[in-house]
Amino acid sequence: MASNTLGTRLLRRKPVSTLIAETEGKDVLPAGAPEEGGRSGIHLRRSIGLWQLSSIGIGATIGTGIFFVLNTAVPSAGPAVILSFVIAAVTAGLTALCYAEMASAIPASGSSYSYAYATLGEGVAFGVGICLLMEYGVSASAIAVTWADYLNKFFSLAFGFTIPEEFSGAPDATHWFNLPALLLVAMVCVLLIRGVSESAKVNAVMVATKIVILLMFIGVALTGFHSGNLTPFMPLGIGGVQIAASSIFFSFIGLDAVSTAGEEVKNPRRTLPLAIIISLVVVTLLYILVALAGIGAQSWTKFEGQKAGLAQILQDITGQSWPAILFAIGAIISIFSVTLVVIYGQTRILYSMGRDGMLPKRFAELSPRTGTPAWNTVVVGLGVGALAAFIPLRVLADITSLGTLVAFSVVSIGVIVLRRTQPDLPRGFKVPGYPVVPLISVGFCVYLITGLHADTFRAGAIALAVALVVYFGYSMRHSRLEQPEQPSVPTDSAAG
Repeated sequence: MASNTLGTRLLRRKPVSTLIAETEGKDVLPAGAPEEGGRSGIHLRRSIGLWQLSSIGIGATIGTGIFFVLNTAVPSAGPAVILSFVIAAVTAGLTALCYAEMASAIPASGSSYSYAYATLGEGVAFGVGICLLMEYGVSASAIAVTWADYLNKFFSLAFGFTIPEEFSGAPDATHWFNLPALLLVAMVCVLLIRGVSESAKVNAVMVATKIVILLMFIGVALTGFHSGNLTPFMPLGIGGVQIAASSIFFSFIGLDAVSTAGEEVKNPRRTLPLAIIISLVVVTLLYILVALAGIGAQSWTKFEGQKAGLAQILQDITGQSWPAILFAIGAIISIFSVTLVVIYGQTRILYSMGRDGMLPKRFAELSPRTGTPAWNTVVVGLGVGALAAFIPLRVLADITSLGTLVAFSVVSIGVIVLRRTQPDLPRGFKVPGYPVVPLISVGFCVYLITGLHADTFRAGAIALAVALVVYFGYSMRHSRLEQPEQPSVPTDSAAG
């Protein structure tokens, strides 16, 4: 019988055994409920291997910010933005170890939302879920915003024309809305509805392309490297380094995106932690090298407001258009890739929350033909498209960092809780240096949170207020743990 006290409801946890069984499409019911369960008619399909999953992590992380983040971060830190990347990478690395353990112990969709539900209770899990939805939705929008810049760079160099300014940016004195961003989101949603296996294969090709194009940038930019561009190294002080590190942290969202695929991965206890670690190593090396090469090739004072900045650096160094054309093409492909992965992650979090009753169950309906949450994906596409078309880039980037840092902190705390509450739970990976590493990870996340702009916290407060209204108005009463007679996994009766 479900308890009706507020404290018990907020702290009730979803059993890990239930989370794992749901990944197999089983209707697992709480104690005392009828035992007619069995298998539901439809569930997510395990079709992703190690390299496809690593490509998801690398694709979501590399493309999330490196093609435009220097333009927003360098003005805050100067050449010391290189240190900002190191601080962000260390924080992400510590958290990645925690993610690897949690993903190997709980190989379910929903990422840190599912981990929080199993360790810290329903109230915290719902708050984390809202942060994740904000994080993924706003991140996808921020990435899509920059697509117009690189499209215009390519069109300008290759064909001598550009998309009219009125249709290539968020509303201001010269822009009406960002049409390319809307088109990008629409194409991504169509591909995701077709199926995750197809999407993962397309993404793997795009990831290989973006790695090649970034290596080309590093090689060409280093030929124009001038050590004088690194001095003064820290013109805006250590505070500027912290602000930049906080702002660019959203570029590491891909580590969380890997864990959202928990129910669609083959051999998840081994594959998930390996993919997280592979993703972290590859993207950290590329981020730092790109930042170093870019700062060395161009004075830090030129980055602010520069559109398609990395392509412009190549054009300035070589005095020719073809390197910039190649890079713009690579950026166009890369931004498509990362938008694909980030929207994918958001749809899987909505799927998990809908399955748990935290949101309307329609978010958990799967198409019987493709095995994907088609209606869910359409809703995400509409929301992300609206943000990308009408909200400025810097606002989007900072809000994403806040959501990412909150989610990463919860995962690190969850490792400690799960070790204490279920020490015998099978784990494919364990955090070395436990419990020191998870605690240091939380400390780094808190440090970066304090470096965000005040407007970001106001946006976070609004999101929290919305979360409280939704939870107490809907989720608490419709939770699967509140209604044990309901199956844990939705059927496909209304799918399609």
